Amino acid sequence: MSPEPAGEPAVETAPTRAPAPSPTAAEIATEIADPDATAPEALSPTTSKPWTAADPDTWDQLRRAAAWVLLGNWAGGSTVPSRTLYPHQWSWDTAFIAIGLRHLSPRRASRELETLFAAQWPDGRVPHIVFNDSVAADAYFPGPDFWQAGVPGEGGQRLHTSGIVQPPVHALAAWLTHRADPEDSVRRGVPRRLYPRLAAWHDYLLAHRDLGGAGLAAIVHPWESGMDNSPCWDGPLARVTPADPASYVRRDLAHANPADRPTDLDYGRYVRLCADYRAQDYDDTRTAHAFAVEDPCFNALLAVSEAALAQLAEVAGADPGPHLERALALRQALLDRLWDPGAGQFLCRDLRAPDRPLIDGRSISGLVPLILPDLPPDVSEALLATVRGDHFGLGKAHLVPSYDLQGPAFDPSRYWRGPSWFNTAWLVHRGLGGYGAEEEAKRLREALLDAAGRTNFSEYLDPYTGEGRGIWGFSWTAATALDLLAQG
Repeated sequence: MSPEPAGEPAVETAPTRAPAPSPTAAEIATEIADPDATAPEALSPTTSKPWTAADPDTWDQLRRAAAWVLLGNWAGGSTVPSRTLYPHQWSWDTAFIAIGLRHLSPRRASRELETLFAAQWPDGRVPHIVFNDSVAADAYFPGPDFWQAGVPGEGGQRLHTSGIVQPPVHALAAWLTHRADPEDSVRRGVPRRLYPRLAAWHDYLLAHRDLGGAGLAAIVHPWESGMDNSPCWDGPLARVTPADPASYVRRDLAHANPADRPTDLDYGRYVRLCADYRAQDYDDTRTAHAFAVEDPCFNALLAVSEAALAQLAEVAGADPGPHLERALALRQALLDRLWDPGAGQFLCRDLRAPDRPLIDGRSISGLVPLILPDLPPDVSEALLATVRGDHFGLGKAHLVPSYDLQGPAFDPSRYWRGPSWFNTAWLVHRGLGGYGAEEEAKRLREALLDAAGRTNFSEYLDPYTGEGRGIWGFSWTAATALDLLAQG
């Protein structure tokens, strides 16, 4: 299959072999559609999992389990990533959740997105966390008291948020959700409500975050990449003086193995960057941004989302042309700025180092641009060779490692320093099919579904052993499984 035409987002074809939902699956779909539905008793890590990705007769059981995860993580207005470690609404998690949830209830999926965008700032940014005020303020750090940020909500109630952002996959999620039931979406006015908010979000990134002046959005905190402690950030972070560890208490270590989490030194630097941004009222023109990086995953998702936004613009009665132009310009800027032929993949660029060099480190971020249509043949072929090769071991490692298997900083269990994640595997799967690697895409799909079921929807995997790591019952793991199940 050849890549789709330039300027159009990659969209899936109708499933060719999807089983009819069983009554049980239909009942779950009804409950998901009901905002007041309550979750059943949570699945346990030892729940029997009698399904295999290669056997369609077992898909309903996996679909049912994934639906229960999302229902169990519903917090009344949105779905949290997990009830323990992540008890609030996260930005790019919401987009992936909507992509999966649309197969059960497009209405609930669009509600996820609209709830997030209700907390959009006047400058257009979408904060990476929207805090749930029913959760104790000290249950998560950095919490609302640390960020001191937010926007007015309905009825005068303030919505407390963080001040940084996450990757802009939201317009793609909005378009896919709309396509799940376009008549109902238009009847309820969803495209007309979401389109201007999504456009303002992209405007913020391209106007306020083009810190390199070359047409790419820069991230100003490792958390903004979504790949928090990637070894790619070690060099840029080394210039940041960590915050005093006595000035804060890490809450994440109460819910997860410390060996799986970022180090205390890294965390101190994360806190310092947040505090410095907060001291300037999160104003990008006043903040020095000691950390500023052009990240290929972030910008590839922005390009794909611009193309998706062009299609949503037509439905909303707006001009799609500017979004198509932006999508093409972003793709070209990625090629001009971040493509490294020697590495055979895209690399990050450090905007605060002398001469603004590319960062010498291979992460899965540099493979995500496979989701872009019409890459030059030499680029797409090199990317496929890299993902298949010893650095990422497609088909040999479990899913796709987040960092170079041969890199000196690789760690199979520590968060984004090597473990395989389900959302990035979903992105790579989406790209493989677009460049003729259908058989490998099929095998990656089956591997993702098997791993999701086998680990009870764990947060991520050890790429060598396939052992589930982090939190189990994780929302985007369930959501990506639902989406791949629907593809048949």
